[in-house]
Amino acid sequence: MLRENTSHCLEGAIFAAAALRANGFPALILDFEAEHDTDHVVAIYRVDGHWGAVAKSNFSGCRYREPVHRTLRELAISYFNLYFNLRRERTLRTFSRPVNLARFDHLQWMTTEKPIWFIVDHLFEIFHHQLLRPGMAKRLHRVDERLFQAEILGKTKK
Repeated sequence: MLRENTSHCLEGAIFAAAALRANGFPALILDFEAEHDTDHVVAIYRVDGHWGAVAKSNFSGCRYREPVHRTLRELAISYFNLYFNLRRERTLRTFSRPVNLARFDHLQWMTTEKPIWFIVDHLFEIFHHQLLRPGMAKRLHRVDERLFQAEILGKTKK
């Protein structure tokens, strides 16, 4: 990531978790799963019992969160309205339990030059909490033009 000066959200979250660890916090990440969209991973931290997040995203609103959220569900739901696909459908559906990357210290996750897909594999295996109750997704409105344009501001186009 540092060498190429680019990253996707997972690499950004892992880098942020390493930086948080270097500053005295546990190296925690949280995985969001989406429907008809890509998943998102954020580094999380806690200050005075409240959760915050550091994230990399091409969408403006899917980045940093101040440590003001009392629960991880509250933190996850703060991403809901701004988490949508290019068809303008709100897509966030679940969030994981926190993953402490210290569990991968024996694999040198912070310094290895080798791929770290073991973290991704772990995220696929762990429990995720549902954000919506059955039937809620059918009633969701599509994102309007102004919100869509605000969120993709500065998004690189292929």
